[in-house]
Amino acid sequence: MDFLRDLLAFPFLQYALATGLLASVASGVVGSFITVRRIGYIAGAIAHTVLGGMGLARYLQRVLGWEFVTPLVGAVASALLAAIIIGVVTLYGREREDTVLSAVWSIGMAVGIFFISRTPGYNDDLMSYLFGNILMVRRADLALIAGLDALVVVVSFLFYYKLEAVCFDEEFARLRGVRVELYYILLLVLTALTIVILLQVVGIVMVIALLALPAAAAAYLTRRLWHTMIVASALSGVLMTAGLALSYKPNLPAGATIIILSGAVYLAVVGSRPLWRRRRAQAPRK
Repeated sequence: MDFLRDLLAFPFLQYALATGLLASVASGVVGSFITVRRIGYIAGAIAHTVLGGMGLARYLQRVLGWEFVTPLVGAVASALLAAIIIGVVTLYGREREDTVLSAVWSIGMAVGIFFISRTPGYNDDLMSYLFGNILMVRRADLALIAGLDALVVVVSFLFYYKLEAVCFDEEFARLRGVRVELYYILLLVLTALTIVILLQVVGIVMVIALLALPAAAAAYLTRRLWHTMIVASALSGVLMTAGLALSYKPNLPAGATIIILSGAVYLAVVGSRPLWRRRRAQAPRK
């Protein structure tokens, strides 16, 4: 009741809830692609790279006075750059994929730490991006998140069948004339944008869990990819709202609460699946 009462009274709670609901749509859609394509490890590398862009953006703000270069803008730029580099190198390069991911991951983190250390003042808000703080979302951040969310959903809808083909069977898609390399990089770009959207909610450290767990749970309950997307988005929205509400009064970290709930739901779905199969097998046939 305290959460509902304060939700009507305080804009920061309204921004937080709006951010969570917007993020749930993007995470449900793109998370389903990621789960099917099994590229969670690539999403992890992109997520940790954004610290470099955020650190550089804050340095440009404080030292050069470039106020328009916010940490969120830096996160978008670095995530897109990392996605394109990873996609191009893994598709056309001769380096091992795990080596490339490790290099991008570590260099991005190192660049972020370097610029944060060279930036005057106390950068506590940057540290909040590591673990997320959905209650710190500002109106300007919410507008950018809404724009990114709309872009992700529209692009996913327009190129759904191409992306689905690339996720399930690259060779068959190539035989059908689909430009597999192009749409694979597009999928990584969508992943990068979704990661930026989720940063405010759960932070860099836990963003992969929020991308993977609701989509993985939804995949157990559905048979078609677009059904998985709908269920994953709805499930993410419920988990976001529940996590925010449960963490509000006891002053718990909202991001961690959301992830714990997501993990519990995933484990419950996975654990109940064998029982459901057994009951279905034992049911009398008509």
